[in-house]
Amino acid sequence: MTRLLPTTPSRRAVVKAAAATAVTTTAVAAPALAAASSAHADDTQGTAFLHGVASGDPLPDGVLLWTRVTPSPDAVPGSGKGPATEVDWEIAEDKGFSRIAARGRATATAASDHTVKVDVRGLRASTVYYFRFSSGGAVSTTGRTRTTPATDASASGVRFGVVSCANWEAGYFASYRHLAARADLDAVLHLGDYIYEYGTGGYPEDKYVIRRHEPKHEILSLADYRTRHGNYKTDADLQSMHAAHPLIAIWDDHEIANDAWAGGAENHTPGAEGDYAARAAAAKQAYFEWMPVRAATEGTVYRRLRFGKLAELHLLDLRSFRSQQVSVGNGKVDDPERTITGRAQLDWLKSGLAASDATWKLVGTSVMISPVAFGSLPAHLLEPIAKLLGLPTEGLAINVDQWDGYTDDRKELLKHLTDRGIKNTVFLTGDIHMAWANDVPVKAATYPLSQSAATEFVVTSVTSDNLDDLLHVAPGTLSLVAQTAIKAANRHVKWVDMDHHGYGVLDVTAERSQMDYYTLSDRTKQDATASWTRSYRTLNGTQKVEKVNQPVR
Repeated sequence: MTRLLPTTPSRRAVVKAAAATAVTTTAVAAPALAAASSAHADDTQGTAFLHGVASGDPLPDGVLLWTRVTPSPDAVPGSGKGPATEVDWEIAEDKGFSRIAARGRATATAASDHTVKVDVRGLRASTVYYFRFSSGGAVSTTGRTRTTPATDASASGVRFGVVSCANWEAGYFASYRHLAARADLDAVLHLGDYIYEYGTGGYPEDKYVIRRHEPKHEILSLADYRTRHGNYKTDADLQSMHAAHPLIAIWDDHEIANDAWAGGAENHTPGAEGDYAARAAAAKQAYFEWMPVRAATEGTVYRRLRFGKLAELHLLDLRSFRSQQVSVGNGKVDDPERTITGRAQLDWLKSGLAASDATWKLVGTSVMISPVAFGSLPAHLLEPIAKLLGLPTEGLAINVDQWDGYTDDRKELLKHLTDRGIKNTVFLTGDIHMAWANDVPVKAATYPLSQSAATEFVVTSVTSDNLDDLLHVAPGTLSLVAQTAIKAANRHVKWVDMDHHGYGVLDVTAERSQMDYYTLSDRTKQDATASWTRSYRTLNGTQKVEKVNQPVR
């Protein structure tokens, strides 16, 4: 998603000057990480688990386990240094590890940046497990994970934490801490922008940076992406979330570069920044090394997970196969030759939705599928919202980076839902740094007289800038005017919050799917509190959202 850039000098004028040398520079670890590694050396011959543990992609009989071992002080992320190291793992049904379910050994090498991923099978369905790693006398923290219900089980409920857009330099990850503290979640769903690729001070502007990431330059090489992932995983709140719950993640654009598409990105300059295909391959390699995510079809992240007969989760990759974004007003957003999903992925999604016998069909989509017109906004709000969305400031109509820029794919998918009578499809979305609750109309211009094919819950950002941050005003001031105008022009939009940061909690039962929205007191404070703001639900069979007066308990 495009973010606000300073007008002069341009970010490219400042950052790109050093790009050619930066891409060949060996990644440098954060000083704190190097110091921590040295501190461990005396006790554990250099071996340490400095980046926490994680689990992900739970199944009825298994789960992925992840960690990263630092075998020597110089073996920092992206360095390519450090010896091959044996790492033992074990998973048990109790915190004391007296009831071991499985154990084994893996080898961590520089070829995989000393990350370890173990796909454990043979576990019991709907069961909480505890896991840990050890190597060279060092023992990792203990993680907690959970398998999913059996495929044919009649599960009574499933509950996810839902997050998106975590920019290290824009604030602290308190949302992760609050999700870690909840013992009622089956998993955390991350809808993209887990990391950001910019150089320090690129987004937000330098004077608004809360903490500086590593490396300082924009990440371009495999070493760069590994270093940035490693930097993020030194965050205590992020480590706590991963240790508490299995993660289910998809990528959006910033895991690679802003406004990425199949052949390039807005934030990539061919020549000065090298070959885009090589950059994207490096970004994806580092992602799969550092994330507890199974590589799926064609080495991407689109895949399915099932939670008994209650819910099936279809996870999309909307960056690897999409056509290049077009400018607003040139008429090409409706071109049937252009795609956001790619033909194979759209067919996969359609067939999966039609074949599913789950009560709820959840679709993890990194960008908003609901159509939204912005042309009715007052002039003084048109420009900042356009900059937030990466759109031209004159005649703002739609966001072409979302499904609005690829209307033929959306039209085909929604027609499939209505023609096949597919009920209870709920899109779960990130990217836009705002919270929304929407019906998904077949024809927005005539809604509500026309049909709603699905519903959509959009979560705000963990830290990335939203409207009040861009305007540097108090939340709930200027945004109220914009929110009122958007709802008036888009009758399928039931609620939008343009100001706050936080997370969602999605609770699914046979009767309804409900999203509870929680907001942080202050993204710039490490000890920020969280409070419930709003709740919306969609009842079984309705394809419409409605407000609820309290969160699930």
